[in-house]
Amino acid sequence: MVATVNRMLAARGRAPLTLETVRPHVSKGARAMSGAAFPELSIAEREALVPEFLRVYAGELGRHGAPFDGIEQMLRALEAAGGRWGIVTNKPEGLARALMPLLGWQSRCAVLIGGDTLAQRKPHPLPLQEAARRLGVAIDDCVYVGDDERDIQSARSAGMASIAALWGYRLDHDDPLTWQADVMLERALDLLDPGNWPRRGQAR
Repeated sequence: MVATVNRMLAARGRAPLTLETVRPHVSKGARAMSGAAFPELSIAEREALVPEFLRVYAGELGRHGAPFDGIEQMLRALEAAGGRWGIVTNKPEGLARALMPLLGWQSRCAVLIGGDTLAQRKPHPLPLQEAARRLGVAIDDCVYVGDDERDIQSARSAGMASIAALWGYRLDHDDPLTWQADVMLERALDLLDPGNWPRRGQAR
């Protein structure tokens, strides 16, 4: 996503932004990223940039990013134990689905729900409720891991246990303590310890 905004800036003859500048906005989506790149624009003008952002982003898929350290190990451990996992994102489903084969996840991700899959998106509970339904797993037996307050709000509204991923992308003024996640973890590698996962039915 950093490469996306920098391509948009370059097309307008403007200097690129650093990863450190843009990183806190990544989990907020295309609108927030456009706002970080073009802070002088009005909300309506930023909204008009979203189609361009998504088009450029589609061309950059898989070229720059990789899973956080520990994610692949955690997924393999989960699969070895007979667990199933999925992805609920506010990105358009088509873009998220196109990323799966680039990560080698296309046959492993049991359910994928994007921001345009259903009538509602996070922080509404429907995406997580539908993900659990498609998995055939009770809400009480699911845990949602997210790095944004909307993730935790969605899980709480759905009655699903949650883990706040402190290694993810968030703004400097975001305070994960106020999100009321069931568990907060500093590193993705911490997911490898079963003791760090919420207990069944722990959701507040």
